[in-house]
Amino acid sequence: MSVSARTGLVPSRTVKLAPSILACDFSRLGEELSAIAGADYAHVDVMDGAFVPNISFGLPILAAARRASALFMDVHLMIERPERYLRDFAEAGADGITVHVEATQHLHRAVQSIRELGKRAGVTLNPGTSLEAVRPVLADVDLVLVMSVNPGFGGQKFLPASLERVRTLRRWLDELGSEAEIEVDGGVTPANARALADAGATVLVAGSAVYGPDGGAAGLERLRAALI
Repeated sequence: MSVSARTGLVPSRTVKLAPSILACDFSRLGEELSAIAGADYAHVDVMDGAFVPNISFGLPILAAARRASALFMDVHLMIERPERYLRDFAEAGADGITVHVEATQHLHRAVQSIRELGKRAGVTLNPGTSLEAVRPVLADVDLVLVMSVNPGFGGQKFLPASLERVRTLRRWLDELGSEAEIEVDGGVTPANARALADAGATVLVAGSAVYGPDGGAAGLERLRAALI
């Protein structure tokens, strides 16, 4: 259930924007989601305090976001043994679910389970993990997420080596004829958005760069303008 056409390294390629609700004001969740209604996805970062050194939120917040918005819910599970909760997140409103290669011993099975639930299946890995770790499942996924910071906290600075990781994945996916998206999460701003798109990214996640002092709508527009 891939959601994008195959693209090469073409500057005019359409890039989707996925504001991270981790950076929003949860006391105004419905309003914050309305402010980014022009986005392509709402990115939902779930952290368990074990796989990453922080705890964010879980199923109730996803369910509330689902009730408040028609946006595609792009759920990124930064949790140990994510296969235990795939059905729960699917039923709570996830449209896509991404799991870490480091968090499960049965990556193929996790990807298959996500697709059997009728959801877009994504895979990701930490910046210090070799890209070779995702290569065995590239033909089976709908999305590969490149973490451009070490996961666990918002507001971190972009790791420049991530650009080369995006280029490598773009080449591998094109060689396979895969339609999988390449998503980038961590330190994405208007200053690096164009470079990421040119490297082959097709989905950009941004939290603090979108939910700034002037609100999500203005932040989203700045990010989109940087891609023109």
